[in-house]
Amino acid sequence: MIAPVTIESLDQEGRGVAHSEGKVIFIEGALPGEVVTYNSYRKKQSFEMAQAGQILKQAFGRVTPRCSYFAICGGCSLQHMDARAQVATKQRVLEDNLKHIGKVEAELILPAIYGAAWGYRHRARLSVRYVAKKGGVLVGFHEKRSSFVVDMRACEIVPSRISRLIMPLRELVGSLSVRQQIPQIEVSLGENVDVLVLRILKPLTDQDEMLLQAFADQHHIQFFLQPGGPQTAFPFYPQNAAELNYTLPEFDIVMPFHPTEFTQVNPAMNRVLVRRALNLLDPQPGERIADLFCGLGNFALPIARRGAQVVGFEGSAAVVCRANENAQRNRLARNTQFVETNLFEIDEAWMQAQGYFDKMLIDPPREGAIAAVTSLGKEKTAPGRIVYVSCNPATLARDAAVLVNSNGYVLKAAGVVNMFPQTAHVESIALFEKDAVGTL
Repeated sequence: MIAPVTIESLDQEGRGVAHSEGKVIFIEGALPGEVVTYNSYRKKQSFEMAQAGQILKQAFGRVTPRCSYFAICGGCSLQHMDARAQVATKQRVLEDNLKHIGKVEAELILPAIYGAAWGYRHRARLSVRYVAKKGGVLVGFHEKRSSFVVDMRACEIVPSRISRLIMPLRELVGSLSVRQQIPQIEVSLGENVDVLVLRILKPLTDQDEMLLQAFADQHHIQFFLQPGGPQTAFPFYPQNAAELNYTLPEFDIVMPFHPTEFTQVNPAMNRVLVRRALNLLDPQPGERIADLFCGLGNFALPIARRGAQVVGFEGSAAVVCRANENAQRNRLARNTQFVETNLFEIDEAWMQAQGYFDKMLIDPPREGAIAAVTSLGKEKTAPGRIVYVSCNPATLARDAAVLVNSNGYVLKAAGVVNMFPQTAHVESIALFEKDAVGTL
């Protein structure tokens, strides 16, 4: 008989971490401080993966999951944890990664940023499967540890108007001749239009097109069709729909985007994140500031609005083109320049060739920005202030170690942004300075 274990912490997937007989046990559905039994589904020499069984001692922060599909859906991992406790846990994850991976400690822990815990997700990729045994088409997220699609009829983390479309979408796709050639529906919501991108592996018939048009009219959405990769998505119906965009009202910025381009899934939190980044960076008129992994200009354009000269670097030519268009749209072209660059391959020679930057903002993907931070070296001409926005505390900690221990920066502040409530995803922001160049 397997003895109960005490949960010590959560890992980066939201699983409880315990130790038993020299092994690390990762237990889904368990919270720190709880005593639980568990059922292992994967056993290795040094660790096991398991599902919680009985909760013999319950954590104070445990709550009843709001979603009836929580036990099987892989879309969320922390619905059984109070929203405030989720934020506190994410803050501890950030601090632990900085301490144990980066061997650094922030002088100041910033207050956590958090907002609505439900209905926040304005971007989602829903899988579609025709399953005769389930009565037809399924539309939703994958089951935990499976390629199967959850037989779901609603979703609590997308806006209610999108949740209400899940069942009508199941019926719509089931009525199409290509119902077995539509593997996914991408949801992309803007200020004035809701876009659904259908991934189609086979051309539509005239009847299919009529059904899509009727659905779009009835539910006030716009369909895009995607016959190939993300870049092949094109507007299908209605052609005269409102522009897909998000806004940053504090900076008088409207940001058009293509529905398959990367934008933050939580626009409310993105606005607060941009505000905090700008407050930490404190751009001034006349300063020259680099924005690495600039994307569509989410940070670059607000920085430019403050009067600084911004050079944004991004690896995709198409995204650079879009960033330039957005700068033109917002009358900021004179203050901005966007350059296509593979930021995973840059070095000190490349960095020096870009000229002097007063400050820098870095917002990399999960892989982090090790080449970029290494390329700064110990040069006195390196930026005096760096704001680093991260979606992976482990790679942030790794890069922080380089900035602090090799490049001579001080980690002045760090904190979390709860961009993804009900999940274990940790979004964070950190401030590095060469010297004391101002106040927070």
